[in-house]
Amino acid sequence: MADLTGRTAIVTGAARGIGAETARALAAAGAAVAVTDVLEDAGEAVAAGIRAAGGAASFLPHDVTDEDAWIRVFAETAARHGGPHAVVNNAGIFIEKPIEEMTLAEWRRQASVNLEGVFLGVKHAMRVLKKTCAGAGPAGSIVNLSSVAGIIGSPLSAGYSAAKGGVRLLTKSAALECAHFGYNIRVNSVHPGIVETEMMTQVARKMMKVRDSDYDSAWDFLSGFQPIGRKGRADEIARAIVFLASDDSSLMTGAELVLDGGLTAK
Repeated sequence: MADLTGRTAIVTGAARGIGAETARALAAAGAAVAVTDVLEDAGEAVAAGIRAAGGAASFLPHDVTDEDAWIRVFAETAARHGGPHAVVNNAGIFIEKPIEEMTLAEWRRQASVNLEGVFLGVKHAMRVLKKTCAGAGPAGSIVNLSSVAGIIGSPLSAGYSAAKGGVRLLTKSAALECAHFGYNIRVNSVHPGIVETEMMTQVARKMMKVRDSDYDSAWDFLSGFQPIGRKGRADEIARAIVFLASDDSSLMTGAELVLDGGLTAK
């Protein structure tokens, strides 16, 4: 199992779903975790749960589209826990709508959270991790949450796919830039498929109305897109993120780790 003892990680969008499971998994591996989100009560609960289990965690309110908020989060994380040594850019939103009906404001909102928020996270992580992870020790790690939607297209999700595709190539560019400047930082992206989270549950609920089906039937339909024959779980994605944050992935940078039950293999 990955050992992150003595290291600190920041996880955005960590109040629920993949972010919450990632915060718990990083803490279980020994890291101190800054849980950040705009959902303050839920974020506080995740951090409290980690502490109750014997881990170290703090909640920090955080709008990833606000650059000043990023500066504050890095400063407060360092003051409370040291580091940081790993940053997981997980916060994201999804608006399901046809291109013809999507407003420019809705398009820009998805780009702001899903792509610009990751850009700000990468920018400030590079500035800080090049110092906290300097030298011949373990590399700093930046993990960006993209999606299979950042690799293949799908109807009704153009804004989401465009932003997640941007995250995919931003990750590769940042990895090469860190190598170019000699920073001891690795940068990788994670591409989940259909995973049972609050975001995908919203999609399933919409499908219930369209297909006149119950909740389980809607999820069965969604799961059918994955050749493995089932939906993914948030903890499965979290374990992959811990791998990328740890020395177990020491040769990986600029890579995309796809966890989609074979969806993109077709």
